[in-house]
Amino acid sequence: MQAASLAPGAGWQWVLDGFALFRKQPMAMFTWALTVGFMVLVASILAPVGPLLFVTAMPAITVMTLEACRAIDQDKTVLPLRLFTVLKAPGLFKKLLAMGGLYVAAVLLAGLVAFLPFADSLRQAVQDLSPDDMGALFAAMRAPVIIFGLLYVTIAGLFWHAPALVAWHRLELRKALFFSGIACWRNKGAFLIYGATWLLIVLALELGAGMLEAIGLSETVAGMIQMPFNFLAAAVLYCSFYPTYTRVFGPPPSLTLASAL
Repeated sequence: MQAASLAPGAGWQWVLDGFALFRKQPMAMFTWALTVGFMVLVASILAPVGPLLFVTAMPAITVMTLEACRAIDQDKTVLPLRLFTVLKAPGLFKKLLAMGGLYVAAVLLAGLVAFLPFADSLRQAVQDLSPDDMGALFAAMRAPVIIFGLLYVTIAGLFWHAPALVAWHRLELRKALFFSGIACWRNKGAFLIYGATWLLIVLALELGAGMLEAIGLSETVAGMIQMPFNFLAAAVLYCSFYPTYTRVFGPPPSLTLASAL
């Protein structure tokens, strides 16, 4: 596997490419965003087990999303509910579930490594907490949050391209994690711009909701008005996953899962 090393500006281009892909079949990807949103809702209702199951299933959801984007890129019609058929490839679903389980374990381990050494100071800060002074708690949280953030970025890099590498290139999990990590490191500047762009989009959406409430709308009504825009942004975000792969590794191999669509 050879991963290209792109300029930081490629991160912005990924967002633009994602939007261009979304424009080809907006209703298909909007419906897929609604489907994923429904899965998130069900997972939240089944807390605490539901969220863990959803995160475990994320590599499989990622592969379905990338397959939809690949089909759109090839001017094929995407039927969102048929995306689940791509997981019928022999052994693929088990590999993706194993990847999801490993991801959950890695994040939980990172949390222990980051927060356990500071358990005493955090406990003391919580005991001394008062509504008028949150400074002590924020100070106690600073170091573990920074450590966890650094560990999580590393984990995210290892897993970012791994679902596609397992599904499209039939790589073993260890090799997929390795090549994903190398690709993300080589393009860390682009991913920084990519992440910052989406952070600004999220902040803009939150600002829009705040403005709706500022003009007198209730929180419920403001949320209902904002909801379609949230799913629209989510659909474009999902479409932007595809160019983060194709710009780094090139077009997917011709023999992929797309034939199942």
